[in-house]
Amino acid sequence: MTPRALPALAGRGAVLPVSAPVAPVRFTAPYRTGREAELLAEVLASPMWHGDGVFTRAAEELLRGRVGGGSVHLTPSCTHALELAAVLLDLGPGDEVVCPSFTFTSTATAIAIRGATPVFVDVRPDTLNLDVDAVEAALTARTRAVFVVHYGGVAADVDRLRALCDTRGLALVEDNAHGLGGAWQGRPLGSFGTFATQSFHDTKNVTSGEGGALVVNDPVFRARAEVVREKGTDRSRFLRGEVDRYTWQDQGSSYLPSELQAAVLVAQLEAFDEIQARRHRVWGRYAAELAPWADEHGVRQMLVPDGASHPAHLYHLVLPSPADQAGLIRHLGRREVSAVFHYQPLDSSPAGRRLGRTPSPCTVTADVAARLVRLPLHAGLTETDVDRVVDAVLAYRPTA
Repeated sequence: MTPRALPALAGRGAVLPVSAPVAPVRFTAPYRTGREAELLAEVLASPMWHGDGVFTRAAEELLRGRVGGGSVHLTPSCTHALELAAVLLDLGPGDEVVCPSFTFTSTATAIAIRGATPVFVDVRPDTLNLDVDAVEAALTARTRAVFVVHYGGVAADVDRLRALCDTRGLALVEDNAHGLGGAWQGRPLGSFGTFATQSFHDTKNVTSGEGGALVVNDPVFRARAEVVREKGTDRSRFLRGEVDRYTWQDQGSSYLPSELQAAVLVAQLEAFDEIQARRHRVWGRYAAELAPWADEHGVRQMLVPDGASHPAHLYHLVLPSPADQAGLIRHLGRREVSAVFHYQPLDSSPAGRRLGRTPSPCTVTADVAARLVRLPLHAGLTETDVDRVVDAVLAYRPTA
């Protein structure tokens, strides 16, 4: 039917052709490898659905190879892994732990829930990772540890942080929720800290819906980590036949995910390289195809420093103004492209003001939080999806 014929038909009560609705480009979505249902069926057919079975052990072994060989313990979430690290460090009232203001709440709540004080410091404007000079300035006689986040899976300045912590006798905890598969100078993220934590929430590169892991890199803590994770008992030793019965040994909680979660995670970890390749394809297109537009309009793209390799966890733009943050999100939304902001400063949050301490204003955090926009990034995006995102971004003109 030609366009010229449409007006004539319309006058006779005909229904005009309507374009098919365009499916939204989702900001994030878990990737289905095809093995999840098969492995879940194995668990459901078995007599063991609780934690620490064959799939838990398989997932931990797969993870161990990705994080440099530390002792790996699956947990129900990354939040639980951070809390487990805080228990192992015996954090309590009077203790201080330095952490970024620009992070998810779990980084700080794991400290505060123990009665310790999170000390919020600012991030660098280039990588949005901890400013090590600000960390050093925030240290006091009460400081027990530094919690560092590898934002977007891009390595923080771990060489300086590790040296600073070693000099001061402090623990370094890597909140590596974004960083599985990332590295610094060829060494995996998650291998630099006393502990590292991982997330398998369904917004992450590999997922079990919810889920996490604690990586114990200091052998001093390995035996106790096993006890604290298993409700404070030596049940793991009992299951290995090392003791004839298990008893309460230490403080602890139930930090075990079920075999159902572990089975899904095994399917995901088996497909890790495929998932990463798909995500890097999207990340690479954004970086290359948005560069001229970003240069023209004063938009800052994500920076990956020399020596760092990242896992394509997220892709962000820092817009010229807060108005442009809201403007770009609305603009993309009208084109059925989902984009979002990210962390809001913890130091100025109600809980942060009540439970934490902020030695110096976190001005970079406040500025970036008001201007940053994250674009859709997941392994299920098609080339057409990416075309739509790129075209929609290029059509936006910042107001600043």
